[in-house]
Amino acid sequence: MAELLNAMRDAGVISEYALFGAIAQMRYTEPVATLDADVLVAVPPQTLELLKPIYEFCAARGHRPEGAAIRVGAWPVQFVPVFSRLTQEALEEAESADFEGIPLRVVRADHLAVIALSVGRAKDFARILGLLESNSVSREQVARLAARHGLADAWTRFEARFLND
Repeated sequence: MAELLNAMRDAGVISEYALFGAIAQMRYTEPVATLDADVLVAVPPQTLELLKPIYEFCAARGHRPEGAAIRVGAWPVQFVPVFSRLTQEALEEAESADFEGIPLRVVRADHLAVIALSVGRAKDFARILGLLESNSVSREQVARLAARHGLADAWTRFEARFLND
């Protein structure tokens, strides 16, 4: 997957990418159950079909669509275009990790937590708790980033529900 993502970026199919979601969380915490890999992408301005060049690039390399994802080796991979100021920042500030000798960009733990907070499903709350419990991110870091992105109230509710005795 790392080679494919880097090749897409090098070919100009995407401007940048970073793993996020459960796969990215595994960089910071114990392994978690997931059925797919989520990749945040910035695509060059083009047509209304933002993901069409990604699907075409992957198909030319033998990777076929599978539902809303593209099968890359063992993983169905969902490509998610940047959808907010928060995800744009998360993509820009993603860290580079080494995956079997190949660089792979991964969203930082604080951005993972605040993106999860913005989505607000039960599994997203579990992701935040996992990141906090692993000391990959502090409550203060999440609070600052959440406030900067208009999610201070959501963070206060999360703390009251899950973190305060």
